[in-house]
Amino acid sequence: MNRKIRMGMVGGGPGAFIGDVHRMASRLDGQIELVCGSFSSSPEKSKITGRELFLPEDRVYDTFQEMIEKEKELPEGERMDCVSIVTPNHLHFLPAKLALENGFHVICDKPLTRTLEEAEELERLVEETGLILALTHTYTGYPMVKQARDMVKNGDIGTVRKVYVEYPQGWMTEKIEETDSKQASWRIDPSKSGIAGAMGDIGTHAENLAEYITGQRISELCADLDTVVEGRVLDDDGSVLLRMDGGATGVLTASQVAAGEENSLSIRVYGTKAGLEWHQMEPNSLYVKWLDKPMEVYRTGVGDLYDSATAHTRVPAGHPEGYLEAFGNLYRNFAKCIQARLQGEEPDEQYQDFPTVSDGVRGMKFLYKVVESGKSTQKWTSFDD
Repeated sequence: MNRKIRMGMVGGGPGAFIGDVHRMASRLDGQIELVCGSFSSSPEKSKITGRELFLPEDRVYDTFQEMIEKEKELPEGERMDCVSIVTPNHLHFLPAKLALENGFHVICDKPLTRTLEEAEELERLVEETGLILALTHTYTGYPMVKQARDMVKNGDIGTVRKVYVEYPQGWMTEKIEETDSKQASWRIDPSKSGIAGAMGDIGTHAENLAEYITGQRISELCADLDTVVEGRVLDDDGSVLLRMDGGATGVLTASQVAAGEENSLSIRVYGTKAGLEWHQMEPNSLYVKWLDKPMEVYRTGVGDLYDSATAHTRVPAGHPEGYLEAFGNLYRNFAKCIQARLQGEEPDEQYQDFPTVSDGVRGMKFLYKVVESGKSTQKWTSFDD
């Protein structure tokens, strides 16, 4: 097979930040081409975006249902191979379900769905169809995150005892949902966002990152959720104590009312031999703090790193790689796995490294348990009940 993977998109119309991010990420490696889309609930806005992206008029659809139906009718050599879903949370489930039922792979923004039941239904569909569903937990795409994961996996820092992961933002410190902020308005609306606000929007990233690097899963949690800005229904700040199934304990915080913060996701993991520290806003550095020798700084593209870090590094050392490149790594791996399927081959192990529907289900379970614990007087709540 000597062609690009053909992608359709749901969402990402005028004013949609994350749609542009997905499109840029999908183009980075030249493995994917956008061939069609239903970019807005407004057919006219969808057509505007289609024209801006130079798509043929007959491949710009009024609804995602029409897109999936019409694309399925096209010859195999023309129709899309996969669907990218870049809508608000409440509009993830139906297009993902319909795409899977009609034979199309899916790559979806996080969290996976608005409810846990919807997430579990998608997991069942993936198992039944054998199709791929990738979830864009972007931060697992960074080379130094993969280096940290493999250092833990190979015992370099000893047995993991403690993890601290925090995700502070400040953009919702004021009540900007009462302005024309499209990004804020749906995030504070339970009918669109789901049962959680900041914890769903960014706390799920922190949860996913903690489990990805440590290789341990949350077994119990104790949460405190807060709505700081008066009048909001959903949380805009929260903290969670964690107990992991490998014996580690941890603390997770997520806030969108931390005035002055930009996108300051960071994680520290402490083992019996050393600690690891990584900051999303300085992603090319991984700090390794040894118990019995001076601290080391590992850098993207420098020295003898693990294969996973090298495989996800794009440019020579000293050329900063950031958010779009990490996002692009997820899209590249997703595309390579589809290409392998089309050729009847097993994809390279490195290309299978991206969040899946199971990660999405865990993210939704995390939210439900955080909310349950936050309302409980008992506090400690089993993750898998």
